[in-house]
Amino acid sequence: MNRTISTAFISILMLIGSSALAQTSTWKLDTNHTQVDFQIRRVPVNTVRGSFNGITGTVTWDEKDPSKCSVEAIIPTASITTNNEMRDKDLKSSNFFDVEKYPTMRFKSTSVTGTPEKLYVTGNLTLAGVTKSVTLEVEGQTEPTKMGTKLILGFAATGTIKRSDFNFASTYPTLILGDKIRFTIDAEADK
Repeated sequence: MNRTISTAFISILMLIGSSALAQTSTWKLDTNHTQVDFQIRRVPVNTVRGSFNGITGTVTWDEKDPSKCSVEAIIPTASITTNNEMRDKDLKSSNFFDVEKYPTMRFKSTSVTGTPEKLYVTGNLTLAGVTKSVTLEVEGQTEPTKMGTKLILGFAATGTIKRSDFNFASTYPTLILGDKIRFTIDAEADK
């Protein structure tokens, strides 16, 4: 009898838990498991790759209604690395990110469309004092998963920006360094 009661109790808890997940909930980006990788074409045939880490922020998640989802992320510009010390110094200087004047770049979503399987997140990216609208294509977001003592949510997003939109084109003309910067965001968030 006690086993039947405890099985029923566990089933009720599972139902309550799954219905709670169906509502809008707020998740914190896991700094240790969130990274932005980028690549830009360096003429004639080379591609420069790099990354940012130390990213913080929040994700509002609603598995039933994507329009209720949102994201806000803060990316420390001084965390940029391309595995080339001289290039990284140049990128951190006033030629590009000017990390002393602009220690962070920020993304704040303004709309989310699509389905839970494939979302389009549009938002404002503020970089080096310039704010532009950017659309991210989000695929492969996971259902909330129990990992250890935490619930986690993971997703990957891709997008493209132009360095000229953020006043980065004057340092190196597009004949030397391409204008399009492709990026991928791999993120994990927990409650």
